[in-house]
Parts: sequence; structure tokens; C-alpha cells
Amino acid sequence: MKPLDEALLRQFLDTLLREGHFRLTYRFLARPAGEARDFENPELLVDFDGEDAPLLLANGGELLRATEHLAHEILRLGSDEHERLVFDCHNRRMLRVDELRTAAELAAQRVLKTGLPYAFGPMSSRERRVIHMALRGTQGIQTGSQGVGPQRHVVIEPLQPARPAARRREIRRL
Repeated sequence: MKPLDEALLRQFLDTLLREGHFRLTYRFLARPAGEARDFENPELLVDFDGEDAPLLLANGGELLRATEHLAHEILRLGSDEHERLVFDCHNRRMLRVDELRTAAELAAQRVLKTGLPYAFGPMSSRERRVIHMALRGTQGIQTGSQGVGPQRHVVIEPLQPARPAARRREIRRL
């Protein structure tokens, strides 16, 4: 895997901020060399600040995500490499991760208590991954993603006890 082209990224961001007349600054926060790659520890985090920060965060961070998406395209990062480069503003990303973890835990408790599945609303693949990872060790439930494209969402379901083999055969015959 080739290193991220920070010079090209810097050129893109400088042009975007200048031509868009954004009153924003940014800084690169790089992961120390040798640390493992994962969603919560990107290779490079671009952190924005400034008077126009509320614009980046409006509508659930839509402009921030769109800018990040453009950067992925400019750097020609495949979908399996998107977690290498993450954009943030006013610590929104970590706050969202904490929010998703809390929601996952509450939903899992609800599923365990009621025995009924719980479906989250549509979310990005990154957000779905946070839910899956937050619940990976929780006994008595399973998580899965359902839907297509922008409607893809996480469903938490109670684990069903395995039926004895003889009983399964009886059910199939009926």
C-alpha cells in the first residue's frame, strides 16, 4: 500500500478553502509509524477549525463528509482504504463514535429484554462498523447489515437457540 500523498491533499484543501472563500484552517494529525491500522486510528486525520466550522457540521456533517469523499477520490483511495484518511471538525467524529456505541449498547439491552429485533436508521459503512464492533462480544445477540446503498442499516437480533436435529427434520416434513 502506497503512502498517502500529503502534498496533493494539501493542494486540494488549499484550493478548496481559497476558491470556496471558506474561513477555515486545517491541520494534519498523523498516526505514529508502526501503529496498527483501524477505523478508530486513521493514518491521517485532517482536523478543521475556524469561523465556518458550523458549515462543515451542518446537516449531520454533510459538507465535511463530502469534502472527505472528494479527497478520497483525488488520492484515488479504494473503498477498502477510506479509513486511512478521515476528516474531523471540533471533535465531531469521536463524539459520533461515542454516540453510536451508546446507542448500540442501549439497543442490545432492549433486544435482550424484549426478544425482538432492533433496526437502526440508515447509516454509512463506517458508522455501521462502529455498531458491529461495539457489540461484537455481547452474548445473546447478533448484528447484521440490511438494505442497499444509502438505505443500508444495522439490525440487532436475539440469538435463537439451536433446535435439536430431530425437531428440525419434523418441521421440514410438515
